[in-house]
Amino acid sequence: MTTHSDGVTDGRGDAAVDVRPVAGHIGAEITGVDLAGDLDDAVIAGIRAALLRRKVVFFRGQRLDHAAHVALARRFGEPVVLPRRGTASPPDFPEIETTADRLELGGRFGMDHDEWLRRRRHTLLRGWHCDHGARVDPPAATILRAETVPPYGGDTTWSNLAAAYAGLSAPVREFADRLRAEHRLGVGYQPRPGDDAYVRHLLDHQTASEHPLVRVHPETGERVLFVNGYYVEQITGLSRPESAAVLEMLLEQATRPEYTVRFRWEPGSVAFWDNRATIHLAPGDTAHLDHPRIMHRVMLAGDVPVGVDGRPSRPLTGTAPGRW
Repeated sequence: MTTHSDGVTDGRGDAAVDVRPVAGHIGAEITGVDLAGDLDDAVIAGIRAALLRRKVVFFRGQRLDHAAHVALARRFGEPVVLPRRGTASPPDFPEIETTADRLELGGRFGMDHDEWLRRRRHTLLRGWHCDHGARVDPPAATILRAETVPPYGGDTTWSNLAAAYAGLSAPVREFADRLRAEHRLGVGYQPRPGDDAYVRHLLDHQTASEHPLVRVHPETGERVLFVNGYYVEQITGLSRPESAAVLEMLLEQATRPEYTVRFRWEPGSVAFWDNRATIHLAPGDTAHLDHPRIMHRVMLAGDVPVGVDGRPSRPLTGTAPGRW
């Protein structure tokens, strides 16, 4: 068996980090790096270069605590401070959101977690998303670390949206380059019969933006198919039937298996992904395992997407650049 290494150099010919691709279009494992340590600038630059090229990078056997997690994130950008978190998130580290908070969300609106997921993810493509895509300035990147995971199951999958765009035929790329789409929180949610507390919450806390359907990556210059199943509401200027058909085609393109990578978590694993160039799918196979899955994430502040024509995204309601 041959192992292919894609070492990133520091400009002097020395490999700053050992980068081993794990799928054809996306994903790499970086070895020999202690993320809790005092990383020199060449290593940080090597990780950043690998992230931009491979879209998501993985580390195993890390010993990050909350403070080290936040310190690591600051080497790559400005951590987002969320105004609202659940009780599982550490109160002394406002930059960290613990994903077990998600188990509390349905209860706020009178639903158990299973019903909450069923009403939000009722098609095969609905779960695919970038983080906070309804904002006018979605996070640039996310660093997620695993504390406790089930002995099996619980994998996360990512897709490379730059590769998905490049894989379209030239006429479809040219068509998509000119389009914009509305991204809105709560798209596709199936209401409960009668009064629905979550619907009332969505109406009171609308968040929506109009993004280019193809964004230009601010660091690599790549064109990125900026679609996801969780936030995209409507392609601007198309009829509802036209929009639905085009979005289904583009979402199927974005999630084709050849553009994806699936990661098996272990305690101490860290995934660091470019939220501008990927969408990901959280696991749905652990609810029946009766085993905790505790993950902690820090997101890095992002910019306002810009389309092929140079026009930036625009806020529609409930969002403004830099204001969380």
